[in-house]
Amino acid sequence: MLGTVVYGGTCKIGILGGIGPEATGLFYNRLIENLQQKGVIESNSDFPQIIVNSIPAPELVFNEISEKEFEPYVTGLKELDNFGIDFAAMVCNTIHLFYERLQKEVRVPIINLRQELRKTLEKNGIKSVLIVGTPNTVRQGLYRFDKIKCFEPNSEEIEILADAIFKFNRGEEKEKQKIRAKKICKKYLALGAETVILGCTEFAVMLGDEDIPAIDTIDVLVEATANRFLALSKKKCQKWLVKCLGK
Repeated sequence: MLGTVVYGGTCKIGILGGIGPEATGLFYNRLIENLQQKGVIESNSDFPQIIVNSIPAPELVFNEISEKEFEPYVTGLKELDNFGIDFAAMVCNTIHLFYERLQKEVRVPIINLRQELRKTLEKNGIKSVLIVGTPNTVRQGLYRFDKIKCFEPNSEEIEILADAIFKFNRGEEKEKQKIRAKKICKKYLALGAETVILGCTEFAVMLGDEDIPAIDTIDVLVEATANRFLALSKKKCQKWLVKCLGK
């Protein structure tokens, strides 16, 4: 029917994942659920085409990131770009430290998770946060923002969190890793942090269902991806209608 937005087949989404694989699976499932909850899916053909490139890249949990460790991320994005995607989402927090550099490597726009998280904090009126993530994410201030008080783990705690990420990702004593991370979160919540930014996709998997106030960056990325898809689909459909009506 004229005027109806037909979503399926109008947009192709590229997902750079595998860092780690469990988090990528969680992102994919939540994206599908998000679109269903928005009420835009009437049949299977209304879903977007989603290309997931789950790359076996090294975890970026160490203080220094070499060019060799960085290269798989560039290659992974270029592979997605070659599929003719409309935009990309990177299911990894630390790699967003290199957002501008990566964006220059590919044709398609990449969702900027830092910007999306800032919008979320402002929308919810949050004034103080604890940031948990990889050493680089914390120390380089990926999620530090003006007018928001930022609690950060100390050096020893940062190393504990990095070790927990690494071991959780390879399936080693996963419950123990949850306990280690949760203990650090509880400490800073008691010191005045309103909420915890789960600034690593592994923490989203570890702590997403725990009894702590938290902002899950996977959820932030899912919402941004769904909204980008809907806006782009509507725009493409409008262009198609104009073309048809003009004939």
